[in-house]
Amino acid sequence: MRPALRKVSLALVLALPASAMAQAYPTKPVKLIVGFTPGGGVDINARLLASKLTDLLGQQVIVENKPGAGTNIANEFVARSAPDGYTLLVNTAAVAINMSLYKSPGFDTLRDFAAVSIFSTSPNILVVNAQLPVKSVQDLLVQARAAPGKLNYSSAGAGSTQHLSGELFKTLTRTDIVHIPYKGTAPALTALIAGEVQLSYANIPAISAHVKSGRLRPLATTGPKRAELMPDVPTMKEAGVDMDVVVWYGVLAPSATPREIVNRIAEAVAKAAHAPDIRQKLIDQGAEPMGNTPEEFGKLLRQEVATWASVVKASGAKATE
Repeated sequence: MRPALRKVSLALVLALPASAMAQAYPTKPVKLIVGFTPGGGVDINARLLASKLTDLLGQQVIVENKPGAGTNIANEFVARSAPDGYTLLVNTAAVAINMSLYKSPGFDTLRDFAAVSIFSTSPNILVVNAQLPVKSVQDLLVQARAAPGKLNYSSAGAGSTQHLSGELFKTLTRTDIVHIPYKGTAPALTALIAGEVQLSYANIPAISAHVKSGRLRPLATTGPKRAELMPDVPTMKEAGVDMDVVVWYGVLAPSATPREIVNRIAEAVAKAAHAPDIRQKLIDQGAEPMGNTPEEFGKLLRQEVATWASVVKASGAKATE
C-alpha cells in the first residue's frame, strides 16, 4: 500500500470509534450538573430542559446540584469528567466570570469546555425589600449615596451574574453597596425578605410570587427591553443607568467530547427550547427560548470571558467564598 493511502486508511480507522459512539449516543442516563441550589433560575431551566431531553434522547436525563464556590465545584467536576456526553454542565455567565474573579478556579473556561447550546435567556430584576422606603432606582441611589456602605445586596454566590450585575451597577453609579453572597438564589432572596439585606438581583421566576405577595418591590430590569410579565418595571437605561445584562442558561461539555456528540446534544437542546410546551413555560417565566449552535455559543463564550474580565477589573470585585 502506498504511504499516502496507508495514512488515509489509518485516519479512517481511527475515526470509526468516535463516529460509532456518536451514532449510538446515548446508551445510558445523562447528568446535567448545576452549580446552584434548587429553586433558582439555573436549576429551573435545567429541570425544564431535562424533562424534554429525556424524550428527545430516549434516555433519562437527571439534574444533579453541586453548589458551592461560585459554581466552581460543579464547573471543575464537569471539566474533569469523561468527555463522552454523559456529564454536562448547565450554567450562566458564572463559568466565564470566574476566570477573572478567582485566582485559581480549577478550570479554564475556553480550554476545558466545549460550548454546546444556550437553552434560554432572561434578564435579572433589581428588587428591594418592600419595607425599604424606595420606589425607584433614583430613590435607591439617593439613599445609597447618603449612607455609603450601609446598604447590602445579596447574590446567588461570588461569580454569579447577580453578583457582577451588582458590581457593574455600583461602578456605573459610583455607589458603595456591600455584596453578601449566598449559596443560591433561594437563600439570597430569603435573606432579602427577612431584611438581612436590602436589595438583590434575580430572574422573574424566582421573584414573581414574592412581588405578588408584596414582600419584594421590583425597581428595574437589567435587560435591553421591558419584560412582558412585568411591563410596568422600567429598564435600567430608562431608570437612568446605562446597564444592559442578559442572563443566558447554557449547556457545556468537557472539551474533548466528540464533535458528533456535541452536535447531537445541541440539536436536542434547540428542539427542546422550541417544543411548544417548553417554549410556553419559558415565556410564562419571562425567558426567551434560544437553542443556538455550538459555534454561536462558543463565540459568545469568548466574548463573555473578555467582557466580564473588564467588569471585574473596573469594579475591583473579589471572590469571597
